[in-house]
Amino acid sequence: MQIKIQPMGTYQTNCYIVTIDIDGRARDLIIDPGIDASKWVVANSTDPIAILNTHGHFDHVWSNAELKEKLKIPIYTPKDDAFMLEKDPFGQGTPPSKADYLVEGDEVVDIGGAKIKFRHFPGHTPGCSIIEIGDVWFSGDFLFQQSIGRWDFPYSSGEDMVASLQKAYQIADDYTLYPGHGLSTTLKAEQRIMNYWIQQVENSI
Repeated sequence: MQIKIQPMGTYQTNCYIVTIDIDGRARDLIIDPGIDASKWVVANSTDPIAILNTHGHFDHVWSNAELKEKLKIPIYTPKDDAFMLEKDPFGQGTPPSKADYLVEGDEVVDIGGAKIKFRHFPGHTPGCSIIEIGDVWFSGDFLFQQSIGRWDFPYSSGEDMVASLQKAYQIADDYTLYPGHGLSTTLKAEQRIMNYWIQQVENSI
């Protein structure tokens, strides 16, 4: 697996091009193409097969529609966040896009012969998910290095965030985490401070 990273826009949202081997052929998955991501993605992907969204916030999906049109590839989005792609609920002027595949909760999807796992961790948004490829998590705005996603936005839920953190805390395997903002980390490193964040969220709701 090869991973290219480029922070995009004012919020420096990480856009990823993940190159994986499928039947001896290098194929690219585009994860969270944010504001003005299209030029970089087109210049740095050779054989793209899908756009994957960790969640529906505008800074992660801004270039969905443009890239779908340019590259002729489908969009995979958590079902509970699909309305954010179409309706621009935060009034940011986000170009509308429509998911071709709505991911249901914890689901393994077949993309060009590759099995890609979505793990549903709602709280930051209703559909907030991580995308698991091998031993790597693209954690979107659920987990960051020594931090977690905000749970005080419209459509966020502190109760769901607590349940999601408890769910993540129980996972025995380790993963390298590539978050939606900032530097990479590991699940084990974040589990060491997860009880602190659970308490912080519980105290706020």
